[in-house]
Amino acid sequence: MSYVPNLKKKYHEEIVPALKEEFSYSNVMEVPRLKKIVLSQGVGAATADKKLIEYAVNEMTIIAGQKAVPTYSKKDISNFKLRKGMPIGAKVTLRSDKMYEFLERLIWSSLPRIRDFSGIKKNGFDGRGNYTLGISEQIIYPEIDIDKVSRISGMDISFVTSANTDKEAKALLEKFGLPFKK
Repeated sequence: MSYVPNLKKKYHEEIVPALKEEFSYSNVMEVPRLKKIVLSQGVGAATADKKLIEYAVNEMTIIAGQKAVPTYSKKDISNFKLRKGMPIGAKVTLRSDKMYEFLERLIWSSLPRIRDFSGIKKNGFDGRGNYTLGISEQIIYPEIDIDKVSRISGMDISFVTSANTDKEAKALLEKFGLPFKK
């Protein structure tokens, strides 16, 4: 028997029947699912110091458990001393089992480590069933060694779902265990 992440098992056994009943879907395939999780980090100071991109890519790789890639600017912006093609950030896209494992680590070990945490904001939905969450410090992840961090930086975590509305997406993410503010 092969390994199946806990949240994937929970999705198939508990979340699908609950959402099917709640939104009265006629078919199991209509129930929204989590397609991917995208972690992205902008490094604005990378225009002056190229090493910052390497640090960002390494930290994102450690956090996600999958190789991160640098992102590059698409156009010149003279006010920011930015040229087309310069590295300005890092991102990683998680799908399938790694996505569920990351989500479980985020919910159970990372979010509780945020100072004065009272839940995540409800206003991160985009109107099409996707949710974006901003993290202000990467040191909330237990995988990151605080002594080796060169500078504190934040990141965005985007949850891409197959839901058609924000209400369906919010119900899906709540069933997974994301702690939204009351």
